[in-house]
Amino acid sequence: MKLSTYILLLVLTGILAAQFSAEAKAVEKPNVILIMCDDLGWGDVGFNGGKKIRTPHLDEMAANGLNLTRFYAQAPVCSPTRASVVTGRHHDRTGIYTANNGHLRDGEFTLYEALAAEGYATGHFGKWHMGTLTRKLKDSNRGAKAKSNYSPPWQHAVKTTFATEAKTPTYDSMWQPTGSKVKKTNNKSKGDFREASGRGWHAIAEETNREFYGTRYWTGEETFIDPNSTDLLGDDSGLIMDHALDFIDTHRETPFLAIVWFHAPHLPVVASKEDTDSYANGDGKLDGYHLNYYGCVTALDRAVGKLRTRLRDHGIADNTLVAFCSDNGPEGNDNAPGRQGQFKGRKRSLYEGGVRVPSLLEWPAKIKTGIRSNVATCTVDYFPTILDIVGVDMPDDRPLDGVSLLPLLEGGMETRPLPLGFHIRGQAAWHDGDWKAYCAKVNSSDWELYNLKDDPVEKNNQAGAQPAKLEVMVAAWEQWKASVEASDKGGDY
Repeated sequence: MKLSTYILLLVLTGILAAQFSAEAKAVEKPNVILIMCDDLGWGDVGFNGGKKIRTPHLDEMAANGLNLTRFYAQAPVCSPTRASVVTGRHHDRTGIYTANNGHLRDGEFTLYEALAAEGYATGHFGKWHMGTLTRKLKDSNRGAKAKSNYSPPWQHAVKTTFATEAKTPTYDSMWQPTGSKVKKTNNKSKGDFREASGRGWHAIAEETNREFYGTRYWTGEETFIDPNSTDLLGDDSGLIMDHALDFIDTHRETPFLAIVWFHAPHLPVVASKEDTDSYANGDGKLDGYHLNYYGCVTALDRAVGKLRTRLRDHGIADNTLVAFCSDNGPEGNDNAPGRQGQFKGRKRSLYEGGVRVPSLLEWPAKIKTGIRSNVATCTVDYFPTILDIVGVDMPDDRPLDGVSLLPLLEGGMETRPLPLGFHIRGQAAWHDGDWKAYCAKVNSSDWELYNLKDDPVEKNNQAGAQPAKLEVMVAAWEQWKASVEASDKGGDY
């Protein structure tokens, strides 16, 4: 063999080895996209049997992935659940106690920081709600009046940000109808349905009929997009997804973490005329509240479909883990459009309907198609699962409340290895296998006990029939709660 030929073979071998190594590394480090809706009910989606709202893209995602039918938000309101996603810890440990109360502390080790250290590009798009985004302006729920709660994405290793502090209207997100705070009569599907409760309105037809809603999309330190920009008009879920897709387009050659948190269908619900008309034509009995709720959910479903198409177009769908869930159960009472399925309770309750939420995982390289699991899983599980997949170790021994679901994805988890604890504003719950202990007010010691396998609707309280079982579960909850309180006092930092 000639020397030149030998050298050429060595060069080609090196190139191929590098290529194979890069491909292996890509498989080891999948892209991660975490999608969360706001106040979407377990029964709102087609893949959980919902009939009223069209969710074809989510239904297709379910058919191609894993439907977690017993998946829990860590809290029955939004801010605490979001903290649990990015830390793997109960929200009281992190400094976020309920909605608009507290902020994500600097000492928390977040998913953004963990993956950024592994070479991931990090982006956050949509709602933030884990702290204030400005020290200077009155913005959203708190803004400058709560400088102590300043805790923006860019202080937690987020490279690219397009975020609001809290809620916005779900269409033309910077705007509300002029005088919208004045209570007006609900005229069903005709005309205005603005109310003091802020449920929503029909899309505003003219600029002269609108005023600033009071929140902004922030991109960096005291930097926001001009609320008057026409780029912010239209469906808010589509707007959020477009910014996430720009980020994915830019970083598709390297691993990335994109957290996409829709505002929909949190109040105020607003949808395009096309989307509301698509439901009005099918049922003339729907009022404006239902039309706009249904319409904004269909719009967010469309945004998810756009994401799945873009991943396929880039050839990265197989090696991308996409998770979808809601942050808590549906708003309002049983006359509201959001559906919690068969479950008891709604938003703000630790009964099943307040925290059991729709959830999907799609990762074609790892997850078989069309799988359903009734294993108890939770938003606190995202963090340890992703760290397990990427191969990241915790920097210390601080307690996590989540578990890695990688064995579940591989088909080897039939039961949850660690109980799930809940606590918020005096309510408490403890899930251990099929059993659930619940208390509406901890200091009352009036605990209830349910077997969720036999009684998922929490109708038959077993506390009297199973006192020994309940005593053990309450003692376990109390021990866990002591650990949470120690974390809250700073013991983990």
